[in-house]
Amino acid sequence: MTNEIEPAETTEKSELEMPIWSVITFDDIAASNLTYADAAEKLEKLKAEKVSGLCVVTDETAARMAKSEEKK
Repeated sequence: MTNEIEPAETTEKSELEMPIWSVITFDDIAASNLTYADAAEKLEKLKAEKVSGLCVVTDETAARMAKSEEKK
């Protein structure tokens, strides 16, 4: 008799696999609705183009930042 525990099956995706990520710059939202891997790829492309202020954030955060910029 073995006491091996089988991993539970999960149908839930990791947040990293969900299209909830954005790439932002100092001035704008460069892309939204990406998986984290897609966002990292987009960030690298923009970095190669010498775009400044790049960051990967959630779409929710990017939207809040856009609203904040509109108020200025």
